[in-house]
Amino acid sequence: MKKKYLNFVVCIILIALFACIVYQLKDKVWELYGYGREVLSYYGSRGQEVIEIQTRLKKWGYYKGNIDGIYGYQTYQAVRYFQQKNGLKVDGIAGPETLAALGLPTGRATTQSYSKDANLLAHLIYAEARGEPYVGQVAVGAVVLNRVRDSRFPNTIAGVIYQPGAFSVVYDGQINLQPNQTAYNAARDALNGWDPTYGCIYYWNPATATSKWIWSRPIVVRIGKHVFAK
Repeated sequence: MKKKYLNFVVCIILIALFACIVYQLKDKVWELYGYGREVLSYYGSRGQEVIEIQTRLKKWGYYKGNIDGIYGYQTYQAVRYFQQKNGLKVDGIAGPETLAALGLPTGRATTQSYSKDANLLAHLIYAEARGEPYVGQVAVGAVVLNRVRDSRFPNTIAGVIYQPGAFSVVYDGQINLQPNQTAYNAARDALNGWDPTYGCIYYWNPATATSKWIWSRPIVVRIGKHVFAK
């Protein structure tokens, strides 16, 4: 009887150890492939995340189907179209980068997100404001962050930057230029809370801007060649 009891205890311990090992390996595999613990949506997926993906894509003109929470062929094609237009890997899978570009949560750890956000923000700052005074470069980064906090815009840095029509440098490829150290410093200063624009969500170059609508925005400050407005 005692031997059976010991065997039973040993089995329980072994099962528990095996479960712990499997759990740890699962986390390592997810980290290895860059997914962390995010939920991924792909062809055949169903649920709330798919609804949110379809809603964003339909709002921006990429998706024409019904918002039904089913990741079917139309959703797959719309995701691919969105990826192609925004310089993302075109695979039809709503992975971490695509979800971030859509302004949807991906569940990445804070430190990972900060590093990735700083890098992307530096790319935009360099593309949009290289040659501007340092405070003007920080100001461009601050505008992006102000949009993230504004309910009228996507709620992630990637979502704001890749929002269709938001920044011409995304479409002409300048976003892919390698930033210099000044741009990285400006991105970090903006992320750390420096806002030379006092809450502005728009900026433009008065010498080249032709949009009547943009000129209707109340200008708050001018820095270098850009004016910043709310």
